[in-house]
Amino acid sequence: MKTASKTTAKKASLASAKSKKKPLPKRATTPNAGPKPKPNQRKAKSGYFITFEGGEGAGKTTQIARLANAFESTGRRVIVTREPGGSTIANRIRSLILDPKMEGLVPLAELFLYEASRAQHVADVIRPALEAGHVVICDRYTDSSVVYQGVARGLDGAMVKRLNTMATGNLQPDLTLLLDLDPRIGLARVGNRGILDRMEKEALSFHQAVRQGFLALSRLERRRFRVIDSSLSRDAIHAQILEAVEGAFV
Repeated sequence: MKTASKTTAKKASLASAKSKKKPLPKRATTPNAGPKPKPNQRKAKSGYFITFEGGEGAGKTTQIARLANAFESTGRRVIVTREPGGSTIANRIRSLILDPKMEGLVPLAELFLYEASRAQHVADVIRPALEAGHVVICDRYTDSSVVYQGVARGLDGAMVKRLNTMATGNLQPDLTLLLDLDPRIGLARVGNRGILDRMEKEALSFHQAVRQGFLALSRLERRRFRVIDSSLSRDAIHAQILEAVEGAFV
C-alpha cells in the first residue's frame, strides 16, 4: 500500500515532468537478446538512434539526408553514418567486404568482417554520439546482417543475432525505417550508377530473398520497424518518414 508521503511525492514529480519538454522515447532493448554490457560499458541513453534498411537502390541515401535536415531544423545535432564503415578502421574493412574482386569470400568470413566493422563503428561513432545526446541516423545496421547473411546467405539466424549483440554491446535502434522496393527496380537504379560493388552484383534471386527477409523481420518487430513504400515519389517517401518519426521531434 502506498503511503501518503509517497503519493504526495509522486504527484509533485508528475507536475514537474509536465512542465518540461517531452523527452525522447526510451532506448529499445530486447529481453534475453544476449549478454548484458559489462559494468565499464557506458549505456547510450540520451540520444536517439534511427536506422534505415532496405535493398539496393531503395533510396536510403537521399531520404537519410532529408531526414537529417528535418532534425537539424529543430535544433538537434545529427550524426549521419553508414555500415559497413562509418569510421577510419571500419571503412578499411568496408573496402574488403564490397570489393568485387573478393569473389571467393565465404559467407561466414563475410559475416565476421561485417561484425568487425560494426564493433569498431559503434565504439568510434555511434555510442559516443548517443551518449552526447545527438540524433544518429545510420544507413544499415544489425538487421542487414540478419537478412543478408542470415536469410540470403543461409547462415544460422541465431548465430548472426548473437554476433550482432557481441559487436554492439546490445545497442539497438529506437526506430528502424525499412524502405521497401521491388529489387528489379532497385537494381535498375543501381545499374545506372556505373561500377557495381560485390553485393550489388548478386543475382536477382539473392536480392528477392533480401526483400522478403526484411519484410518478415519487420513483422516480427512491429514496434521498432516502420515499412516505407519506396516506389513512390521522393516527396511522398519523405512525408511517410516524417510521419513515422514524428514522436522523436522535441
